[in-house]
Amino acid sequence: MKLKKLSLRVRIFFAMILLVLIASILIAGVTVYQYNEEARDYHKERLERKERAIISDIDYVIRETTYPVETEKIALIFKDEIYRISAIHGLRIYLYDLDGTLLKSSKASFTVDTISRCIETDILNAISNSAEHRFVIKNQKNGETFQSSYTYIYDSKSKPLAILNLPYLEDDQFLNKELNEFLERLGYAYIFMMLIAVVLALLLSKYITRTLKTISDKINQTRLEKRNKKIDIGTSSEEISTLVNSYNSMIDELEESAVKLARSEREQAWREMAKQVAHEIKNPLTPMRLSVQSFQRKFDPEDENIHQKVDEYSKTLIQQIDTMSSIASAFSNFAKMPAQQNESLNVVNIVKLGLDIFSEDYILFTSEDEEILANFDRTQLIRVVTNLVKNSIQSISDNNKAPKIIVHVGSLNNEVIITVADNGIGISEDNKSKVFEPKFTTKSSGMGLGLAMVKNIVETYKGNITFTSQQNVGTTFKVTFPKL
Repeated sequence: MKLKKLSLRVRIFFAMILLVLIASILIAGVTVYQYNEEARDYHKERLERKERAIISDIDYVIRETTYPVETEKIALIFKDEIYRISAIHGLRIYLYDLDGTLLKSSKASFTVDTISRCIETDILNAISNSAEHRFVIKNQKNGETFQSSYTYIYDSKSKPLAILNLPYLEDDQFLNKELNEFLERLGYAYIFMMLIAVVLALLLSKYITRTLKTISDKINQTRLEKRNKKIDIGTSSEEISTLVNSYNSMIDELEESAVKLARSEREQAWREMAKQVAHEIKNPLTPMRLSVQSFQRKFDPEDENIHQKVDEYSKTLIQQIDTMSSIASAFSNFAKMPAQQNESLNVVNIVKLGLDIFSEDYILFTSEDEEILANFDRTQLIRVVTNLVKNSIQSISDNNKAPKIIVHVGSLNNEVIITVADNGIGISEDNKSKVFEPKFTTKSSGMGLGLAMVKNIVETYKGNITFTSQQNVGTTFKVTFPKL
């Protein structure tokens, strides 16, 4: 799931939980690091304390010995004392001469390896070159960490006598036990804290986004054609208040613009309607005028064919008058559309009834069910069907050897679907955007009000009309509106 597709509330929730997790991991990491540092310092200080105590005992033995205090006599001086000192302090003790050769060891037997019999040259150089004449080396063996300190032993005149080596095992068992116990308690605390964090994150994200959701719902409900309510929120943050005030100001401006736009659209519609009516009426008036003028010039009472000419003249005038009457009726019907008279009816039967007026044998009707109920005006539904079928008939050219118009009634979910498909000449790309305009037509006759009237009727009943078309292949109109 992409982060951008998540809601703000979910992102806030995950961000808070992630923050708690990161904080928990960091605290646990710092705790382990601190324990390791404390363990390292503990072993370092403990080795130094033991080293000082052992050197103090060694100095005492040197002061009290009866043997000459010389490097060669170290083995004799500490013949028995080295075991006592080792037992008291719990550490093995190795004494080397200044050249790094082993002189005396606190081990029960003298079976030591060759590495312990002499000190490496690097260690000797490090001891002699350091200011304190002390060097500590750390190594691991069998998974255990050892420290080994090397330092000089001096006589009463501060003259170096020998090198003291103390191997020290870093026993972390007690510290590790404490660390594990602490981490276990910390884990329980983190689990409890995580549960609290989840609850708080849910409540906090809901609180933060509640006002934004209210604003979002209001914005989604905003419509240009109706009066919109302003957002009224009590106490809120400065940012939310600014957003609400901006929305309310926009609503005021939108209402003012809607009023102006509606007035402008009405005026424009009436102007266009007046132009269209004037244009359509002028069309039959011109031949009527020419006919009258021609008859006036050629009128001869003595003409033996006068009665025939009067009949032809009368028929011409009557034909043009009928045209004007049909124009007036079409504009009248369009102006008063739709007259809503909701009634529960079977769409399948009404569509069949609408198709009865057509005699073309290439019009086919199909239906998914025998009964599909909807609230619609019977007359209006018939007008929708007949206008769409007439439009399809007019789109089929005379050269089409296999004309076909299929009218289908079906349903999907809670909607009725009526489709009228033909294999006519289709609609060009340039004309697709103009199909439902009131005065648009591609025919030599007609006023282009049929599809505009259909759209007006369908949308009044909360429906929708769409079409797909391909030139020289055909066109399919699809009408959908709610079922009963």
